[in-house]
Amino acid sequence: MSEVLVPRQFRGPPVTANGGYICGVMANAVGGKGTAMLRAGVLVDQPHKLGHGEDGEAFLTNAEGQLVATAKPLAEGAIPEPPAPPSLEDARRFAATSPFAAKSLHRGCFSCCIEREDGEGLGVFVGQIEGAPAGHCAGVWRPHANFADADGRMPDEITWGALDCSGSMAWYIKTGTPVGLLGTMSGEVLEKPKAGEDYIVLAWAREVDGRKYFSGVALFDAAGKVMAKSGQIWIGRPPMAAQPVKAETAAK
Repeated sequence: MSEVLVPRQFRGPPVTANGGYICGVMANAVGGKGTAMLRAGVLVDQPHKLGHGEDGEAFLTNAEGQLVATAKPLAEGAIPEPPAPPSLEDARRFAATSPFAAKSLHRGCFSCCIEREDGEGLGVFVGQIEGAPAGHCAGVWRPHANFADADGRMPDEITWGALDCSGSMAWYIKTGTPVGLLGTMSGEVLEKPKAGEDYIVLAWAREVDGRKYFSGVALFDAAGKVMAKSGQIWIGRPPMAAQPVKAETAAK
């Protein structure tokens, strides 16, 4: 077994790891492309044990031995094919209309918080694409050099983090309320993004099955080439849970 410790910088909720980031860590443990399932919060600044089963799956346990995350190699069909992206200029324009351009979906989150300092978080958010079905959204991500490797490229777990919250935003924009927490994320980085370049983030709400909300999120370069893509399952709130403030109210 090896040890995994997620620094607080990479949090989602205040004391647990950003879902996309830890899913990327888990996918790295099965070869770089795979499906990760989050079973409990992965506490930041706390050591966890990463192990492997005989079937090639990876598993993560906390200090008490609780299973908190698993991953398996990517299965065929686990990632939906993304629609064609808008231009970079249009993606920037659509993002500017997003309720999350004024206030973060999750304050403090590594993936989407816009109140973080430049280079301390990713600040990714998306807005509705004009003329597209509700919940088809786009935005722009410029990777910061603070996260780059020696070649100026993004490690895969950073790119997975950039793909995370936009899948939830797509459902929020479609329905007016958040859908809950990331449960499962399948992903593949086809080409590592470069620091300082602008990329198109495309997110779309797919279908619902009970409390499971399915999303797709993909990353494109300015010429429209796919750099990374993912399929996500978000777990909605129980039927009796209190209703959160609607997106348009939260943006004011």
